[in-house]
Amino acid sequence: MKILVTGATGGVGRLVVDELLARGATDVRALTVDPVRAALPPQVEAVRGYLGRPGTLPAALAGVDRMYLAPFLESSVRSGAVVGRSEGETNAEVCRLAAAAGVRRIVDLAGAKGEHWQVIEDGVEACGVPFVHLEPGEFMANAGIWSAQIAAGDVVRDGYGDAANAPIAIEDIAAVAAHCLLEDGHEARSYELTGPESLTRRTRVEQIGQALGRRLTYVDLPHDEFVAQLSEAMGEYAAWYADGMRELAEHPQAAVPTVAELTGRPATTFAAWARAHAGMFR
Repeated sequence: MKILVTGATGGVGRLVVDELLARGATDVRALTVDPVRAALPPQVEAVRGYLGRPGTLPAALAGVDRMYLAPFLESSVRSGAVVGRSEGETNAEVCRLAAAAGVRRIVDLAGAKGEHWQVIEDGVEACGVPFVHLEPGEFMANAGIWSAQIAAGDVVRDGYGDAANAPIAIEDIAAVAAHCLLEDGHEARSYELTGPESLTRRTRVEQIGQALGRRLTYVDLPHDEFVAQLSEAMGEYAAWYADGMRELAEHPQAAVPTVAELTGRPATTFAAWARAHAGMFR
């Protein structure tokens, strides 16, 4: 069984490759724009291609049985980017090519149903290939938005400190993706993915401080100041992100047990993630 991992040098895709190998997969093909620089394990077949240019994909799809479909903008998928019409059309074309090549399962990384990532799932379903939708919320790595402030001092100025959700480690997303690629019985399923606990933004900053052996103070900014601060990193999507945090302050996201149920191992806690990635904040 040949498995194609797209976005194989992206944050999630690279970990999907590792998870497949760890689970005993022996025929893994990885799509990358530069096979030499990708430095993938020697047992992985690295092929040149880019999801944003579907014309580069036919050779990569040849002989593939199952495919992990990375979102077209994987590098910024959880940091404020919104999938637009052109990205949705490109995704649909990639899926049609996969169907024509004989791919028999697509495991895609999307997001909450009905939101801006819906175009990914729509494109996958329209091509007719059996699918598994993975629908993670915010990534734990988004805490990097605070890294410069924490490196510079003990005060984090941010917004909506009481906004609560259950961010997920990308390692857990990759583990679920590999599981759904290798095991049968998940076709036509949609899996909401979260971390194991719902935490406020204020609590997450406190846990980063604990990982660093420091006491951090969270200062809530008014909405407009929060948007202005976010604009430095997110540009036009800052207001969209801030509005989402306001919504989470009023309607917190609950954690779901899907990661543990599918993989047989507990999902990564934010405290454990912070300890493992403490260098990000130093």
